Amino acid sequence: MPASTPSERWDRSKALWNVLTYYQRFETAVAFVVTCVIALIVLVALYRLCIGVVTALMFGAVNPLQHEVFQAIFGEIMTLLIALEFNHTLRYAVTRHQSIIQTKVVVLIALLALARKFIILDIRETTPGILLGLAATTLALGATYWLIRERDDRGAPAAGNFSYNY
Repeated sequence: MPASTPSERWDRSKALWNVLTYYQRFETAVAFVVTCVIALIVLVALYRLCIGVVTALMFGAVNPLQHEVFQAIFGEIMTLLIALEFNHTLRYAVTRHQSIIQTKVVVLIALLALARKFIILDIRETTPGILLGLAATTLALGATYWLIRERDDRGAPAAGNFSYNY
């Protein structure tokens, strides 16, 4: 199927909008506003990250090989990736490809957030209780994702039909 033009997409969206219930319109509008807010946050965070890293490296203020600097930079990068993934997920609700956010994607975003936490964690200041809690949370989210994935795989379409799976 050829790519549609913005005009065709707009016409299709207007036609679909007329079919939606009031609540579906409200849900779509809220998802669109949240998508715009997150996109703005991502742009500002990306700008600040780029300026901070370039300035620090050019003026030699930081050594990127220092553990603390490495943690801080990659913590900010992971935060941006989490926001981008969340925004990508909301886009499905805005375009009405899905009426709600899938639980599987929320679990994956939570796992990304935990990965970020492990990256920025200062092991010298972290208590065993916190590590145990983070490990238990990671295990619980991993098991939840596995169970959701198992359920989805059992109800998967025939071999010729492919869908975008996480």
